[in-house]
Amino acid sequence: MTRRRLLGLAVLVAALLVATGAVVTTRLVANRPAAPVAGPTTPPPTPASPTPVPTTASPTPPPGADLKGPLNLLLVGVDTRVSIPGWEPHADAVLLLHVPAGLDRAYLFSLPRDLVVDIPAYPKARYPGGRTKLTHAMSYGSRVPGDKGNPSTAQGYELLRTTVSRYTGLRIDAGAVITFGGFDKLVDTLGGVDLYVDQRVESRHRRPDGTMRTLSGGGYTGPQMVYEKGTRHLTGWQALDYARQRYTAGGDYTRQRHQQQLLRALARKILDQGTARDPQRVEQVVAALGRTLVYAGDGRKLIDFAYALGGLPTDRLTLVVLPGAGVGSGGAYRGEQLRPLGRDFLTALRGGRADAFLAAHPSLRVRN
Repeated sequence: MTRRRLLGLAVLVAALLVATGAVVTTRLVANRPAAPVAGPTTPPPTPASPTPVPTTASPTPPPGADLKGPLNLLLVGVDTRVSIPGWEPHADAVLLLHVPAGLDRAYLFSLPRDLVVDIPAYPKARYPGGRTKLTHAMSYGSRVPGDKGNPSTAQGYELLRTTVSRYTGLRIDAGAVITFGGFDKLVDTLGGVDLYVDQRVESRHRRPDGTMRTLSGGGYTGPQMVYEKGTRHLTGWQALDYARQRYTAGGDYTRQRHQQQLLRALARKILDQGTARDPQRVEQVVAALGRTLVYAGDGRKLIDFAYALGGLPTDRLTLVVLPGAGVGSGGAYRGEQLRPLGRDFLTALRGGRADAFLAAHPSLRVRN
């Protein structure tokens, strides 16, 4: 299977680990049986004099107890062709999970991979800075001087994080980078996923039996897998294939919406089937990821954010689509830009007015 443009979808798994990992952690702890307390077999003797009451040590606060919000988590899916030595990772999907103060709700939105932004200079990679597509921040930052054959994903993430933070005005508290690897295996481990297909989608890459279509010349040929509108049960390869399609009505903005919908459906599946309460199933889900996940928390552990977000229900996860349009120069396509409405949402988000803004502009909210 070709890996180009597939890998961004796996970032949804990282979002699951952060957004629902809290439920996994807290429920496992909550459901751990308490040590049995044996009842007295004989009445206790009456003490001759009062016995001093021992001093009880203060309980140890749970991990992440000091995380009050707002929190911003950067979730990145990368296009990395492992079969090509020295291939630099590209940010194929860039998602932000914003959790306001109170940590009782969250907003998930995507930035277009081709968003034209100012990428700052990055001395570690000897990158001088420039104005280009957001996806390139990951690849430019990953370059290791004197070691072209081993680009650094961690460096690429660092430059991408700085670029996203400057563009959105949001401080990035933690993040994750994930490659394709175990994404479809994860979905199959969960028994597939039920997803509402909101428009008819024809696959560019897959046949109805899941095999790859023939790549000939400038395009694919042969029978196509088609996802009809309605509620569908998708296997791992189908979920990945459906959510990767961008050559459809709405282009990459439709793909962003479908990725977010898939995230929410997977989160619900994890909770509904009781995975969060079954340590063995949790281990299976984590094992499905293999080594595809790179976590970046600036010294904070993933479990800190998991505990901090323990009270976040899935029905308070709002999916937001930011409208954009293509930009060009001299008739040539240069990339994408957010429309004023999309930029205004970022301003409202920073100011703690996201709910009011979405109420006034309901078209930004993904309903299905």
